[in-house]
Parts: sequence; structure tokens; C-alpha cells
Amino acid sequence: MTEQGVRWTAEQVLALAPDASSRKAGSKLGAAGPWSEAGSGEGTVWGLCKGSGSRPYQTVVDLADGAGPAYKCSCPSRKFPCKHALGLLLLWAAEDGAVPVVAEPPDWAEQWLSGRRRRAESKRSEGGGSSAPGSADPEAARRRAERRAERVTAGATELEQRLADLLRGGLASAEQTGYGMWDETAARMVDAQAPGLAARVRELGAIPASGPGWPARLLEECALLHLLDLGWLHRERLPDALAATVRSRLGLPAPADGPPVRDRWLVLAQYDTADPKLTTRRIWLHGSESGHTRLLLSYGAAGRAPELSLPVGLALEAELSVFPGAGQVRAALGEQYAPPAPAALRPPGATTAQAAARYGEALREDPWLDSVPVTLDRVIPTPAAEPGAWQLADADTDSALPLTPAPHSRPGLWRLIALSGGAPVTVFGECGHRGFTPLTAWPQGPGDPVTLC
Repeated sequence: MTEQGVRWTAEQVLALAPDASSRKAGSKLGAAGPWSEAGSGEGTVWGLCKGSGSRPYQTVVDLADGAGPAYKCSCPSRKFPCKHALGLLLLWAAEDGAVPVVAEPPDWAEQWLSGRRRRAESKRSEGGGSSAPGSADPEAARRRAERRAERVTAGATELEQRLADLLRGGLASAEQTGYGMWDETAARMVDAQAPGLAARVRELGAIPASGPGWPARLLEECALLHLLDLGWLHRERLPDALAATVRSRLGLPAPADGPPVRDRWLVLAQYDTADPKLTTRRIWLHGSESGHTRLLLSYGAAGRAPELSLPVGLALEAELSVFPGAGQVRAALGEQYAPPAPAALRPPGATTAQAAARYGEALREDPWLDSVPVTLDRVIPTPAAEPGAWQLADADTDSALPLTPAPHSRPGLWRLIALSGGAPVTVFGECGHRGFTPLTAWPQGPGDPVTLC
């Protein structure tokens, strides 16, 4: 990203916006009018944006950070990136010469950039020196792990009793007791330091109000929760990989200790999910040489976007290490050898039948798996038999996958239908027991990816 000729698309820039209002405000600043002294060079874009005050806002974006762009603006906004950073990047991406290549940034931009890179170099030096604080006393770490295991065991035992009471009294009682019982049980699992159990218990509380067929869904989820409890209580009998999966599903921390894989990783999708306390960002990557598909997770406090941001269509050369667990796809981002840059790469595709088979195979290793990442090739969005439902039908076979019911993603569905126009497209998404959730699509011929989430 060190040359002015290597640009992002406007869609990739707007994917960085923390919310819809920032996206709209940034779009208005993507023209030359409010900007002066704009320039770019060495992976950096900067400029002065006229605001309501007498002094313009100083805005600079570091594009050479392998973890995604970093931003600095003198405006008082608490959003990252702010509307000025988005507008500056849109101006830079417009390819009209509005942001020329300049030999050196101005002093105010250089001061921030130099400080950032000094801190990054210092952090790398510290990381290669002394051991991590948590590893200074292995015996103390072992005792902490044992105490937490005892709490988790007590929590799993209590949860087993509560599930047995529910089934003994009949599933119909779940509709009458309301959400309070589940909320209290989830709080008990938090006390037991088993956040994975707490999250699944909270999901149980929403099932009785989820429409027709809820008793079957509740029984299914109770069975999976019971299986997870038993997996923990009898973990010493499990194969190492499956035991690691159980620990991961319970929410117990573990380092990404898989061997690092260096590759050119294409960004397939990026989307956020939020609850009142936390925003979780999921970024799917595909290795052009290894063929692996990996998931990066990053988190931000409520109301703030996570720091890691890799818009769809970029590729970065970096090392990824997977976390322990059978069939684990989650990875940690390691050393980066080049900043993210636009790429014309596409992942290889599969048929809808192959996608369903992959999910079935993955369940043998991880029974609690909601979905697997899959790229479907030559599929056409078509209406399904059920009113209002859609599916992806293979253009060359008679098989199809239903799309996940998700009213909030309707705009993405219409973008997918418009991109297809009745012709085959390539679609990346998550395939699970609820159906296929499309995240990104490409036209059959040349063309940029279209985000659907």
C-alpha cells in the first residue's frame, strides 16, 4: 500500500465505518471541497479538513499497519475511524489526483507516524525478550488452572441438575417460567468461570418465544448442552483434540499454539455482532497457497468498533497460527510481511451438496459447531417453496441450499439477487444446520467482491 496507484475501492473504505451514521457522514466528505494540503506516500494518507471552527482538522491514516489502518484526527469524535478519516480515504480512493503522492508528510503527520512506529518496534523488541508475565511462575499458573477447573466442574454439575429438573417437569414449563430462570442460571455459570456455558444457557431462554416448533429446538439445544457438560466432566477419557474443543466451547483460554502458516491471505468477509457489553468482529481469510480458511476474532467495548479491520477484497502476506481443538479454524494473526493490498484473488468453489457434506464431516469433530465456511461456485439465488424463503440452487445440478432466515440481512439478499440477475455467481458464507448465510459474492466474470453483511 506504499504506492498511490494501489488503491482501495469505495466499498472497502466504507466497510471500515463503525456505524451507518459515520458511513453517511464520511461519504459527504469524500470530495475535494473541504480538503487542503492532502497527500500520500509510504503507506500514509493525510490532509486538512475544514470544519465549523477556524482551524481545520488534521487527519492522517497509516495504511501500512498489517492489522488494518490506524487513524489520527484532531476532531473531538470518539469514533474510530471518524468521518474525516473515512472522507480522506474516499478522496484518496477516487483516482482523480485529488491526493497526490508527496515525498514527505507534514510535521504534524510525521510526528504521529514516528511515534506509532517507535512504539511498535519497542513492543516487538519486548516480545522477543523476556517471557510473558503469566509464564513467570509455572507452579502458580498450574494452581490457578486447577482452581478454575474445580469451579467449572461445580458449574457443569449444577447445570446438569437444572437440565434434569427441566426435562422432569416437561418442556412446556419453560414457556411459563420466562427468561428469568435462564438468566439466573447463566449468572451461575459466569460465577463458575464457564462463559461458554453461560452463553448457551442465555440462548436457551430465547427459544420458547421463537415461534412454532420451539419445543423441538429447545430439546435439541438442551441435548447439546448436556453433551458439553459430559464432555467436561469426563474430559480425561476424550482424545486430546476433542478435549481441547470442549475447553474452547466452555470458554477456557488457550494460546494459539499451532504451527505458523505463512501465506497470502485473502479477506473473504468481515462482519460485527454486538451485545450490550461487547462487539465481536469476525474476519474470514483464505490462504491462496495453503488453501486453508481461517477466522480472526477481535473485540471492542460496547459502542466501539474492534481495532482489527481488514475490508473484503484485500490480501495480506502474514503468518497465522490456529488455536487448539478438533477441526479448529480460529487463528491468531502473527508476523506480517506486507501491508494489506487489493487483490483479484478468489477462493475455489464447491457445490451445494459438497457444502452440506463438509458441515456433516465437521460435526464429527465438533458436535457444537454452528457452521463451516464454504465458497459456493455457480449458484443462483431463487425463491424456495416456503413463502418468503430463498435458496441457492446449483446451476449445473438439481441440488440447493436454503438461505438462513434473517430478516435483518434482507438488504444483503437483494444485493445478491441484483448481482446475479438470474445468472450463476460465486458466494462465500457460513453453512450450518439453519441453512447458508451468504457473506460475500462475486460475479461469474471479472468484477469486485460485493459484501452482503
